[in-house]
Amino acid sequence: MADYPLSGYRVVDFSWVWAGPLLGELLADMGAEVIKVETNKRLDSARLTPGRSTVGPETDFVFHSINRNKLGITVDMTDPKGAKLIRELISISDVALDNFSPMGLKKLNLEYTELSQANPQLVMISLPAAGQYGPLSNIVTYAPSLGALCGYSSLIGYPGERVLGEQTPYLDVTSSIHGAFAVLSALYYRERTGKGQYIDMAQIEVGASVIGEAFMEYFMTGRVLGTMGNRSPTMAPHNNYPCLGEDRWVSIAVDTEEEWRSFCAAIGNPPWVKQKRFNDKFNRQRNLEELDRLVSAWTINLSNYEVMDILQKAGVAAAPCLDLTERFSDPHFAARGTHLQVEHPATGVDIIAGIPFKLSGTPGEVRRHAPLLGEHNDYVFRELLGRTESEIAQLIEEKVIF
Repeated sequence: MADYPLSGYRVVDFSWVWAGPLLGELLADMGAEVIKVETNKRLDSARLTPGRSTVGPETDFVFHSINRNKLGITVDMTDPKGAKLIRELISISDVALDNFSPMGLKKLNLEYTELSQANPQLVMISLPAAGQYGPLSNIVTYAPSLGALCGYSSLIGYPGERVLGEQTPYLDVTSSIHGAFAVLSALYYRERTGKGQYIDMAQIEVGASVIGEAFMEYFMTGRVLGTMGNRSPTMAPHNNYPCLGEDRWVSIAVDTEEEWRSFCAAIGNPPWVKQKRFNDKFNRQRNLEELDRLVSAWTINLSNYEVMDILQKAGVAAAPCLDLTERFSDPHFAARGTHLQVEHPATGVDIIAGIPFKLSGTPGEVRRHAPLLGEHNDYVFRELLGRTESEIAQLIEEKVIF
């Protein structure tokens, strides 16, 4: 463990679903000992995504991917004895994280003000939807409502049509990355000062921070950006175009005039590229629908990989729109270890996401599968907290741990 960047740090992970668990995963991948706290009273819904609810809580590939490298305990935190165990664990830990509403841990007297008494050097981060204070602080949300609140969803849809909104937990993932940076910043501060601190990170504010272009457009021009589909206000062509085969597409983006000339040469300089309506970016933007139709007439006769090969050789940004199966089989992703196979006692072999950042001197590693329910109770309660076998048996009998 000494070779990992975060070896020696212990993290107590109260979180569930996606935003918090992915933050914990990032820390665990880099060597931190992350202990996921669970309860049978309310299972992490990532254990029971659609199609998995009937086959048990140990088989969900989503849970397995975002909770790999973690240890797992099961404890009833509503029981005073369970809350006492948590405070003891916090006293020997460095970081705590949750993504509940502000009332989540407060109801259990396990919020930062309480936990910091057990460990003044604790760094704790909470990822509520709208922050710890303000009129919306107690709202309960999932990814689509987060995107709606911060304005992100209003940009998703096709030109002139209704807003479609996001279909993936984009803000969960973005919040996790922002949160990991915040935790590392607070730990660095603690190394210099010895002081812990609390991080209040509202997910809707993270969402607002990644759509700066839309805010600047409004502040500078008064214009409210709306749905644009795959189009760009500055590039043309810029879209996904149909290719040979059923539902096969390629993404093409042309920015500069030099790129436009290269694009035209790559597709054989057909007569239409010399027409006045396409002779500069301003005119191409004015005639986007016709431009997209003409580009599609060329791409439809080629596979998406053939289009990519032709245009990339000419210095034009182009890439196939891959579905999940194609990503698993793509040779580049395979060479980069984008997806890994990990043995899991409940499912055999899982295909999970790899580590996207590769440190040259201290790379992270997927060291172990996601925890089974209560898999590390003995390690945490006996080895770390010093409970005897008879004490643990009593706690199990009283259903404090299970």
